[in-house]
Amino acid sequence: MLWIGGRGGIEEEMVRQAGVKFTGLAAGGLRGMALLTTARNAAQIAGSVAPARSILLHFKPDVVFVTGGYACVAVTLAARTLRIPVVIYLPDVVPGLAIRFLSRFAARIAVTSEQSVRFFRREKVLVTGYPVRSDILKTNRAEARQALSLDLEEPTVLVFGGSRGARSINQALVSGLRRLLPVCQIVHISGRVDADWVANAAKSLPEPLQRRYHHYAYLHDMPSALVAADLAVARAGAATLGEFPAASLPALLVPYPHSGQHQQPNADYLASHGVAKVLSDPELGERLVPGILELLNDRQSLARMRLSARALARPDAAQAIAEELRLVALRRVPKETGVQR
Repeated sequence: MLWIGGRGGIEEEMVRQAGVKFTGLAAGGLRGMALLTTARNAAQIAGSVAPARSILLHFKPDVVFVTGGYACVAVTLAARTLRIPVVIYLPDVVPGLAIRFLSRFAARIAVTSEQSVRFFRREKVLVTGYPVRSDILKTNRAEARQALSLDLEEPTVLVFGGSRGARSINQALVSGLRRLLPVCQIVHISGRVDADWVANAAKSLPEPLQRRYHHYAYLHDMPSALVAADLAVARAGAATLGEFPAASLPALLVPYPHSGQHQQPNADYLASHGVAKVLSDPELGERLVPGILELLNDRQSLARMRLSARALARPDAAQAIAEELRLVALRRVPKETGVQR
């Protein structure tokens, strides 16, 4: 296996930490950028096609698996020139520009939700659900809370904003800690950018409340955090579509307003299935703390949301995608080598 991704940043760090070989390509976004930046990033993508082709010629993959992002554009175009089949996975409900463009070159397209089928040629699409880390499915709540040094019985709220954190969520939460901590313990993953001021703000809390507040700049053991929680407050990135159902975790979702409108459909999807309630970013300061308290005080609603989340879970999603990759790769083998399998 070889992972080809954008050079630098959290992606490269996590892939290498997982023990997977990583090769970086220059790539940048095109949506919502200044004209000069858009032109420069488009040139980067075009200039990455030849290096991507060289990587594929050297590695000789039987199949290329892409999940979006602008580094995937060069890799997919390079694979097309080498007649290597491509399988696309769409994690979000609504495809972004890269996936929309690349879908015409795909042998198969796996999607998280039935709502995504309409964006593609139906005969190419396979609904798999969102693949999740097996630890989420294997860990029980007691184990998860022990791993994070949490009280085994107290209501627990998990708050995070993605790998880099979310300033608006951090600010709204920190301002409400004195109201929240008397009724729940909180696992707060602030992101590294805000970690210092969040930690300093927590030092002003009374000692009994400080013991109920568990702050991390970044947490590698996310499966334990997800399983341990009674309620999550988070953005609405694609992972929420799979990981929250897998952990039977109700949520207050705050779609990132500058995500090219990808997160709002994700949040609406979970809300329509009774898994989440949705808040807008501008109303966080006024509504976040009351929203958390309302749900914690309404155990029946929280229990219904947990059951709704469990009903959406697709624990076989990773296996379904892996099997599709295997089938697409094997269909190519006889054409290339004459080997029968």
